[in-house]
Amino acid sequence: MKRIAYAVGLATGLLLSAGVLQAEELRLAPGAPPSHPAHTPLYVTLAEELPKETDGTLTGNILGPEVANVGNMKGALQSGVVQVGNLLPLYFPGDLPNSALMGDLAFLGRDPQVMGAAMTEYVVTCEDCQEEFKKLGAVFAGAGSSDVYVLLTTKPVRTPDDIKGMRLRSGGSPFARWAEYIGASPVNVPVNDTFESMSQGVIDGTMGSAADLTSYRLIDLAKYIIDLPLGTYHATVNFAVNTDAWKAMSPEQRRGFVRAANKANIAFTQTWGYERSNVAREEAEKAGLEVIKPDQALFDVTESFVEDDLKAVVGIAESQYGITDAEAKIARFRELVEKWTKIIDEVGHEPEAIAAATQKEVWDKVDYESYGM
Repeated sequence: MKRIAYAVGLATGLLLSAGVLQAEELRLAPGAPPSHPAHTPLYVTLAEELPKETDGTLTGNILGPEVANVGNMKGALQSGVVQVGNLLPLYFPGDLPNSALMGDLAFLGRDPQVMGAAMTEYVVTCEDCQEEFKKLGAVFAGAGSSDVYVLLTTKPVRTPDDIKGMRLRSGGSPFARWAEYIGASPVNVPVNDTFESMSQGVIDGTMGSAADLTSYRLIDLAKYIIDLPLGTYHATVNFAVNTDAWKAMSPEQRRGFVRAANKANIAFTQTWGYERSNVAREEAEKAGLEVIKPDQALFDVTESFVEDDLKAVVGIAESQYGITDAEAKIARFRELVEKWTKIIDEVGHEPEAIAAATQKEVWDKVDYESYGM
């Protein structure tokens, strides 16, 4: 028996010295509760796919927002409290200015899967973005997108005159700039406080996802859905991997991690960008909310804003983010939006087909010996 035990111990030692990897459970932080799509399906899918894509050498344990939320995610990642986290560049523009810049292009968004794929390819192929992640101590592993934002209001809006003077919740600077452009007043209110602000008459509505009707019970207050496309929230880093955790993985484990993450990113965008908003719209119809397609004049002034704002964003990038070649970077992102519009038109909106296209066009071209190192 002693000889057998010795032989087993010796074999185990030899395997370890030869680089055979032990199973590693990664600490995963969606920064949101189970009811939010950042948790389910985003991080749930990652946890399910990790062992499948890494031959069981990587698994995941999902931590709650009491451990790490989107506001303190940078610190949680840098300290190693979490090893994979949901990081939003617009929360940390000083650390990730090149990624945050793409968030200022919200009004280019007309198709969530297009925007998620374009953002993913942009960051993977942007040298300045990659350098920012290295300084931060994290590795980028994909983005996703919301649905196309609309107006959810207590007053009807059909013409540009109807919206003048209205107080509208803004979820970010591009939406605030649009509101000011058309004569409304943007109000900086956290999404969790939208219901209270609307119920107290502090705001007349919000620029946001139709899913907010059910997620934040705005269905009990809003009377109108104004179907005016206001772009997408796509400046996301769904999976930021702690650099030490990334370095501890073998190149093949990194490849497997990304395959799992890519599937999760697409599932997330499918849920947030389409399914939840569709369900919310159905519930809103049952509750008696009126859906208004505004007059063409409101579409026209919004299109004028988009073109004017693209010029303004260059100045914002230089003054606020310190980016001197913003015009070229914006042009690059617009090219990627066009590229992915064509790809998704070809493959359709089936999540598996989009995941396969993103894997082929972006992630299969990555060198996992050097990426993120």
